Amino acid sequence: MILAAIDIGSNAIRLQVIRVIKEGERISFKKLEFIRFPLRLGRDVFTSGAIQAATAQKFEKLMRTFKDLIDLYEVHAYIARATSAMREAENGQELVKKVLTQYGLKIRIISGKEEADLLNKAIRPYLDDKCYVHIDVGGGSTELNIYVGKKLVSSKSFKMGSVRQLSGRQRKTVFNKIAEWRKKDCPTLQAPVIAVGTGGNINKLFQLANQRYQHSISLAELQALRAYVAEFSYEQRLAILKMNPDRADVIVPASEIYSEVMQLFGADYIMVPGVGLKDGLLYTLYEAVSHERIEDIQFLGQF
Repeated sequence: MILAAIDIGSNAIRLQVIRVIKEGERISFKKLEFIRFPLRLGRDVFTSGAIQAATAQKFEKLMRTFKDLIDLYEVHAYIARATSAMREAENGQELVKKVLTQYGLKIRIISGKEEADLLNKAIRPYLDDKCYVHIDVGGGSTELNIYVGKKLVSSKSFKMGSVRQLSGRQRKTVFNKIAEWRKKDCPTLQAPVIAVGTGGNINKLFQLANQRYQHSISLAELQALRAYVAEFSYEQRLAILKMNPDRADVIVPASEIYSEVMQLFGADYIMVPGVGLKDGLLYTLYEAVSHERIEDIQFLGQF
């Protein structure tokens, strides 16, 4: 069985195609294709409220390309979901309808809660009986989920991301809202709280870390990394740190969000499992087509 997922984010759009391998009770996803295209929908939406004509044309071309790849791989089923930028764009639904009519690609724009639910599926295999705060920093929003063991006890989406530009006062207001939510919904959350980070920026920071233990880095290391990266100019981040252009200009504000939330929850380190929304989409799709509920999937690279 071959499945595909399209994640339409505010900073980039991703396509992943996998083959399902089932050996007894063990299920594995072998990656056949992964494409990340830096089409920054949020840059238009968070400044003008709509996706501009030039960006919309690129979006349509990209969706046509993805649909062609889905057909070429003879995919059994696919899932395509759009998040913050598309749900806030005044012409988001119009673009979705146009892509469906022209290319037969069905996209659904999801809420912040639905986005959090999908992310939950991706990280649940990495949790045990401890207390966790899951932090997912996207281009336009930050999704926070609180777990006690593997049980989700509270979830909330905040309009603060790596592409959405906020003033210092606006960021402080959002962080205050996060602190209020934490006190209201989980006043008795027991220490130690472990942070779990998803998103392209935390994955890159993890790669840059000098001190890391398995899939984790400490808050102190994360703060040091933020200070280190902030010393480089945009051009130096491209040339010396080998970052992509759409990563180089957002990694510092994103790192601030991760570290501030960790401090609010008293988390000393953050796990970085390297999964994201696309993985949650594939979990959801597999359960829908197989009519099986799964708790553990092994992801295999291309070989």
